[in-house]
Amino acid sequence: MFDGFVDEANITVEAGDGGDGAVSFHREKYVAAGGPDGGDGGKGGDIVFLVDDNLNTLIDFRYKRKFKAERGENGRGANKFGRSAEDLVIRVPRGTVVIERESGRILADMSGSEPVVIAKGGRGGRGNAHFATPTRQIPRFAKPGFKGQKLELRLELKLLADVGLVGFPNVGKSTLISVVSAAKPKIANYHFTTLTPNLGVVKISEGNSFVMADIPGLIEGASEGVGLGHEFLRHVERCRLILHIVDVSGSEGRDPISDYEIINRELRNFSEELANAPQIVAANKCDMASDEQVESFKKYIEGKGLPFFAISAATTQGTAELVAFAYKMLKDLPPLKAFEVDPLPLWQEAEASQSKFEITVEEGVYFVEADWLEDVLRMADMDDYESLQHFQLVLKSSGIIDELERMGIEEGDTVSVCGYEFDYVR
Repeated sequence: MFDGFVDEANITVEAGDGGDGAVSFHREKYVAAGGPDGGDGGKGGDIVFLVDDNLNTLIDFRYKRKFKAERGENGRGANKFGRSAEDLVIRVPRGTVVIERESGRILADMSGSEPVVIAKGGRGGRGNAHFATPTRQIPRFAKPGFKGQKLELRLELKLLADVGLVGFPNVGKSTLISVVSAAKPKIANYHFTTLTPNLGVVKISEGNSFVMADIPGLIEGASEGVGLGHEFLRHVERCRLILHIVDVSGSEGRDPISDYEIINRELRNFSEELANAPQIVAANKCDMASDEQVESFKKYIEGKGLPFFAISAATTQGTAELVAFAYKMLKDLPPLKAFEVDPLPLWQEAEASQSKFEITVEEGVYFVEADWLEDVLRMADMDDYESLQHFQLVLKSSGIIDELERMGIEEGDTVSVCGYEFDYVR
């Protein structure tokens, strides 16, 4: 993008894993048979998004694309729980939409000020103190911590403005926003002076104002990615009201009616909803146009049932009346558009992923592959009968045993689980 303005970025976020439960036994002088006292692991840190109004671009995410929260502490003996990790807070500009890249689902619309948990840290594993029973008094295994959620995200900044200015380059949008607000955009007599959207607060009276956005000039083909228009069309998506600026004087040899139709076509190609948004048409540079030019264009626009204003942004002619009318229209319009979010189930989906497995058969050996099983094996004592019993229970509850039987495994066949080989026994 240009001038340091970035309104789209792809990042990877990974919440912290939960800490492992501890395998420990009470050891104390004069206590002959201390029981299991392994504590639980701590929870991994969440990935939390928070609006920061000091930011107005996503440029920081061009330089740092991977974010990982801390892991929870492992449990310890004497029933001591591991410390939960701190959440990782990612600050974004107001108006940022957080999208899961693979599915396209909108996880969050960062328009408010409340923090949003995007990825949940894993729960801590349970220590061996939890697994003691009257018949299993010396459990030599514990639970590993759950993995934190890992997501591939796309961030899109969609400006929060009540009124969006659209129109061809060099029709006077930057000039208009400079005279009706405190914004000070670059202004020059050549195309694409505006390379970044400019926001300005238009003050009507004490306590009454609205936000206007000067969107970079659209051109024909913008909705297909031609010129700069495609880069910035997303910034008018939220606008409650479109203010369409047209050079009525035809100073660059273009026809005002043709310009008007081309821009509306680009809006429609990008979003039907956007094309149907309320619109005011302002015929700018009327001080340079003939009366016939202004009247002809006015008749055409009013024939479409749209409000029409003849203005000269350079001399401020008609600008006060224009913004007063826009403010009056806004009072009857719905609030700024918020995108409907479809957040991931933070616990269920993260933990369900830890029951996924794949079984292949090669030369009579059944190979079971599952990342989460490696952690279960790591926390078990394979030389201990009760640990093996617990591991077999995990295989049964996860559906692995049922799948092996569906695939036709026979008693005595070899099963390889993450490098460990077992003889299958019914």
